[in-house]
Amino acid sequence: MFLCFWLALVAFIPATLSINPGVKVKLTEKGLEYGKVSSKCFLFQLKTPTSPEFHRQIFLTFAGRQLGMLSIQKKLKTIKVPDISGTQSVSPIGKVQYSLSNMQIVNVGLPKSAMDLVPGTGVKLSISNAFFSLHGNWRVKYLRVIKDHGSFDLDVNGVTITTSIAVKSDETGRPTVSSVSCQAAVGSASIKFHGGASWLYNLFKSFVDKGLRNALEKQVADAVSELNPQLKTLNVVAQVDKYAEIEYSMVSSPAVSNSSIDFSLKGVFYNIGKHQEPPFSPAAFTLPPQINDMLYIGVSAFTTNSAAFVYNKAGALSLYITDDMIPQSSPIRLNTRTFGAFIPQIAKRFPGLMMKLLVKTMKSPVVTFEPDNVTVQATGTVTAYAIQPNATLSPLFVLNLETSVSARVFVSGMRLAGAVTLNKMDLTLGISYVGEFQVRSLDSILQMVLKVVVLPKLNVQLAKGYPLPTFGKMKLVNTQLKVLKDYMLIGTDVQFMG
Repeated sequence: MFLCFWLALVAFIPATLSINPGVKVKLTEKGLEYGKVSSKCFLFQLKTPTSPEFHRQIFLTFAGRQLGMLSIQKKLKTIKVPDISGTQSVSPIGKVQYSLSNMQIVNVGLPKSAMDLVPGTGVKLSISNAFFSLHGNWRVKYLRVIKDHGSFDLDVNGVTITTSIAVKSDETGRPTVSSVSCQAAVGSASIKFHGGASWLYNLFKSFVDKGLRNALEKQVADAVSELNPQLKTLNVVAQVDKYAEIEYSMVSSPAVSNSSIDFSLKGVFYNIGKHQEPPFSPAAFTLPPQINDMLYIGVSAFTTNSAAFVYNKAGALSLYITDDMIPQSSPIRLNTRTFGAFIPQIAKRFPGLMMKLLVKTMKSPVVTFEPDNVTVQATGTVTAYAIQPNATLSPLFVLNLETSVSARVFVSGMRLAGAVTLNKMDLTLGISYVGEFQVRSLDSILQMVLKVVVLPKLNVQLAKGYPLPTFGKMKLVNTQLKVLKDYMLIGTDVQFMG
């Protein structure tokens, strides 16, 4: 199963295959078996929308094999069987001139399919117990002067089709798929002639055995080829928010084993529209040999650190804090009276004024993964201003801020989300515009500001999460997340939502 998933991921193998992945995905045999069961009774007698969005969803759906099956089914329903004419000896009539024309497939059923992985090549798709209904016109001439004509309905059962699909990369690093081989076999057929005699069946038997088989083989091969234009439109860049997007293109060919398919994805955040690589590279990591779940996703510290780099570069890791953001129950207020109790010069020079704080990072935070522990180290500044009656800001001081927070990471829907709590905070004086003062005296105020304002606002954004490398209308179930050395491992089963 998962032909679509396999093709969609292989679609994005770049021309240069030399970097370590930020994200790894393992599709296990259990996941493959799920697909074999779920699509066993998938009968293709559906109206097929043709909008670009529908095609995008079809080709991004994780319900693997259905990608190829939908394309093949659609192609078979529009099959153009060429007109056939010739001369055949029919006992006891003698030579009969015949023609078959206007033949069209009116119904297709593909109730059973299977997919096998072919290491080093691609996939093999097998269709069995397929059935077709075909309508057309017939015309004969025999004994030189006798002519007859009519229509016929042909029902073909027990059709088997096997095609091997090769996946390669073109000069741009985008995918191309091709049918390496395709064989079709017709089981049984029944034909009903309208306006003719039963002996016509023997006349057209060779068409049923050979002509239809050849037409099926050609149409399946064409259906595979027609995947290419749509594969080229697939987009593996997922927008996270107004600042960032994440790229899940592949950095190497998939590794196929007896128990799983392993995919190596770039897994890097970028500023929207500005794909500047972060000033660090992903370290190699290996997923454990677990196969109990359908799907495993490994997210490295590189990926989360690339997010920190992007948000810091975008200026998103800064926050102005005003008094109305402090809980009303707090005795600490953002005004010169409160701060004047610790720094007398503030009260003397700026009496009775409200204040504003600017908290911002000075460089990208650093995320570290250790077993069962995620830690974020951030370096920033806190700048204090007095708000003048005319709304201008008078700088009071700048503090250097070093913080350490612990992160709890979890899967929410189809996204990876988190929440942080403060571990420790260190303050040093950067610049003072109000003379010397003891920075430590402000520790309690700044800790309160971080805990009740900064971190809660950060957690609101972290709770939104970012999209995992999953495809289509898919639901993760029985999901578990474990933090390991330098990466997080998500193990999950899946359900497909229509």
